[in-house]
Amino acid sequence: MLAPPIGLLGGTFDPIHLGHLRPALAARDALQLAELRLLPNRVPPHRASPFCTAEQRLEMVKLAAAEFHLVVDERELRRDQPSWTIDTLEELRRELPHTPVCFLMGMDSLLGLPTWRRWQALLDVAHLVVSVRPGWHIDEANTEVRALLQAHVTERWEDLHERLAGCIWLAHNEPLPLSSTQVRALLAEGNDPRDLLPESVADYIRRQGLYVGKHHAHDIIRHP
Repeated sequence: MLAPPIGLLGGTFDPIHLGHLRPALAARDALQLAELRLLPNRVPPHRASPFCTAEQRLEMVKLAAAEFHLVVDERELRRDQPSWTIDTLEELRRELPHTPVCFLMGMDSLLGLPTWRRWQALLDVAHLVVSVRPGWHIDEANTEVRALLQAHVTERWEDLHERLAGCIWLAHNEPLPLSSTQVRALLAEGNDPRDLLPESVADYIRRQGLYVGKHHAHDIIRHP
């Protein structure tokens, strides 16, 4: 007998915003997940170093988690090497041998899977839950990802409860067209993007003076 599945949403969260949270919360409800964990990472392998410290980003994640009744998993922040998803998922599989783990990602991450470390092994230890834009079709994916989808995609949310790993479930919701880069740019220009952030996170950023007045060319150069 398997335990109810949990969800896992990883990221730099610099800062965490509603573009991260809304699709994840929708997936939590649609899939009836027992919990949704936020997994901030310390050293992202595919992008530039974060603007804020690990401690500041963790505090923002904790505030968002409290506001939306989520769980914070700090394991990747405790590492001093790049955070590889497959390592985290294999670690969780050892810790939770009878619990399906659903790793949440967006369309861009799905299409870029072949660049991930040991990406073929992800479905050996977890399910993938992908937020896709309305009307998206499998034929739009590249050859490797299309083959992966054809072998593993399911329309039954129950499959993610009945199997430990191996399924891909497509969440056809309306993603919020928002990135952390955009939020940082608004803050750097002195704007208050309060409607784009959890209220507690917006208050923390204001109190700490984070991002305000910082030039965001770093984003333009290092976050293509």
